[in-house]
Amino acid sequence: MNYFIEVIVPLSLPKTFTYKVSENEFAYIKKGMRIAVPFGKNKIYTALAIDLHQDAPTLYEAKEIHQILDEKPIVNEFQINHWFWIASYYMCNIGDVYRGALPSALLLESETIISQNKETFVDETAFTDDEFLIYEALQNQSSLNVQNIIDILNKKTVLPVIQKLINKNIISLQEEIQEEYKPKLVKYIRLNEQYQKEENLIHLLDSLKSEKRKNVLLQYFQLNAGEKKPISVKQLTESAQTSAAIVKALVDKQIFDEYFIQEDRVNFDKNKIENDLVLSQAQQQAFDEIETSFSTKEVCLLHGITSSGKTEIYTKLIENYISEGKQVLYLLPEIALTTQLVARLTQHFGNKVSVFHSKYSNNERVEVWNNVNQNSDSAQIVIGARSALFLPFSNLGLIIVDEEHEQTFKQQDPAPRYHARDAAIVLANAHQAKVLLGSATPSIETYYNANSEKFGLVSLTERFGKVQMPEIELVDLKDSYFRKKMKGHFSLTLIEEITEAFANNEQVILFQNRRGFSPVLECMTCGHVPQCPQCDVSLTYHKYKNQLRCHYCGYSMAKPTNCHVCSSVDLETKGFGTEQIELELAELFPQRNIKRMDQDTTRGKYSFEKIIDSFKNREIDVLVGTQMLAKGLDFDNVSLVGIMNADNMLYHPNFRAFERSFQMMTQVAGRSGRAEKRGKVIIQTYNPLHNIIQQVTNNDYEGMYKEQLYERKIYYYPPFYRLIKLTLKHRDFDKLKEGSMWLYQVLQQNLTIPVLGPEEPAIGRIRNEYIRTIMIKMPGDASIQGTKKTIQKILNSFDLVSQYRTIKVTVNVDFY
Repeated sequence: MNYFIEVIVPLSLPKTFTYKVSENEFAYIKKGMRIAVPFGKNKIYTALAIDLHQDAPTLYEAKEIHQILDEKPIVNEFQINHWFWIASYYMCNIGDVYRGALPSALLLESETIISQNKETFVDETAFTDDEFLIYEALQNQSSLNVQNIIDILNKKTVLPVIQKLINKNIISLQEEIQEEYKPKLVKYIRLNEQYQKEENLIHLLDSLKSEKRKNVLLQYFQLNAGEKKPISVKQLTESAQTSAAIVKALVDKQIFDEYFIQEDRVNFDKNKIENDLVLSQAQQQAFDEIETSFSTKEVCLLHGITSSGKTEIYTKLIENYISEGKQVLYLLPEIALTTQLVARLTQHFGNKVSVFHSKYSNNERVEVWNNVNQNSDSAQIVIGARSALFLPFSNLGLIIVDEEHEQTFKQQDPAPRYHARDAAIVLANAHQAKVLLGSATPSIETYYNANSEKFGLVSLTERFGKVQMPEIELVDLKDSYFRKKMKGHFSLTLIEEITEAFANNEQVILFQNRRGFSPVLECMTCGHVPQCPQCDVSLTYHKYKNQLRCHYCGYSMAKPTNCHVCSSVDLETKGFGTEQIELELAELFPQRNIKRMDQDTTRGKYSFEKIIDSFKNREIDVLVGTQMLAKGLDFDNVSLVGIMNADNMLYHPNFRAFERSFQMMTQVAGRSGRAEKRGKVIIQTYNPLHNIIQQVTNNDYEGMYKEQLYERKIYYYPPFYRLIKLTLKHRDFDKLKEGSMWLYQVLQQNLTIPVLGPEEPAIGRIRNEYIRTIMIKMPGDASIQGTKKTIQKILNSFDLVSQYRTIKVTVNVDFY
């Protein structure tokens, strides 16, 4: 009788594959185990078993598996079902979801090992230089991998050389699977059994001549008497103030025995402070309303103004769920936010908290994965960015999505292009868990769902400790420039307020949503602006590195001293970014410590922590930053927030531009005056009478919501319509134009709903690929699955048209 398993392979493929197994393997394998399988000519991949059956595949001969990698499943059925939902809803391949979900250390890939065939006669004179270098290297070591050969030959294209050596039968290849995750082992010591008897111990102490060794031994007894816990080598060397070499000498003499205990790389036990959380009256009322809402609805929106103490409510809710033995997932839009939140929650819950995001190392992420899978105590609460959604929860009780309106919850590239908030609601539904969405400025879709009673709605309208909302003052830039009331990009009003804040020993946050020094460098003689050779954008000038850089493909060049077209030396920068603000501030206030927080200054693993901690400890006077600053950070000494230019957010070619501008400005404003004193916000704008800016000034969320909803209804946008965006890319402009037109016409003929395009986006070429987009608008009452199936069929037939096969098409569902 034949036995088969169904697996997902971590490649961008839409279907699962069938492999043959023996009867014993069939009895041993469980769904969710990783299996190394051969795929293609001679590659081995880490596949995931999702089913066991006895039906042979009809289209191909089933291959045998290579090896079983796990003793227990590392993925559960909840996850597998959720992945298939993501693949279906967001129109991507199940292989992409699997690859995106697992930490890369668990996705072992085969390493091609190259070794010499000893039996073959070798004629060294027939070798080319490159072939001889590889042959010579194999004389000195038994095997090489592809990376070694790239290093030896100092070039990337080494496969033709390897192929020639295979053809001459000089070398052979074999695939080897390598386990990437290494558990952290900590070295501990204990006294050898023979010295447990008192007379042997006395004899030992008398026989030890070295004072240092005797001191280590006595220190060991002291530690052992104090705490009946295992004693690590590190702990002993620190308390005895000695080196590990002396401890090793005692191990060599068989006085101590060494042993290892596996430990987690991240531990928050030391952070815990015993304290009882007491909610204010308004918070308690909101908490009770959320509990009531959860009795009838799965999802609840907590609409609480900035600094209203939403985190305390979340903490109280988490307490309730983990006391019932449930797991809690706390999603945040930005890694920068985890720093402060982890500090707050670990003070309360200690080592019950785990953190999962891309700034953590591979090994740290695998540990969190394993802890969640085992429902361990140290992973009862998981804080993470959107990827934490894929962890193997088996007993999920609550998902909190904080700052739910944030666009960073939407994955853009690569696939799966899922929205963490929406996917979290589906995941919670599978676990029969509850979802709490929190925001001071909810997204229009969420607020619409709450108003139409699909979600529960709880409002928190007062700041914690009855602190007043900040006072917002508008500065008309047009008028200030005209009256000569500007110094660089700072209005005199803003400079006066900053000076006053410094006089009161208070801190300042300045917001400019553009990094670099300036977005354009222009020749004042001929008007030439240096462009990226691979993208249709001007190069951004970064003064700190004295270079021009493309923010789309990473191309960079040194800042030119003269114009590349007319050789004029009269070059001027136009526009400004965070770097320029930082430098101007340093000239205005040379004695003050000014720091910048944007993508350029937060590349390292702990860079967020360093900046946020030094700002919290009042070592930094002014923090200049991009939208990283706008979200949920809590600093009690910030009395002033300055928005340098409110207009560059308002005029993006996006139907959400006004909503996003309102959210961004309100969130940034909310960083001000979070303690006793009322804060102040200065918004510099050329358009102070603009509706959105007026609504921010009056904190009028309802007004913004109603106005935007009215427009969305007229122009067929969410929440009334769902959008699917197809992006086509190709290096040949004419082929792309022709192909996108073909696809548009077929879509229009087969769909009865609005299809718009093909449109050239604002940036029409990135990395030498031209871009066209097609937008499909689906009414709320249309059959979503039916429409998506039709679109998928059309895309499959588009791939079959030979002249368009090279055009890349990506599908982005709910791309906003």
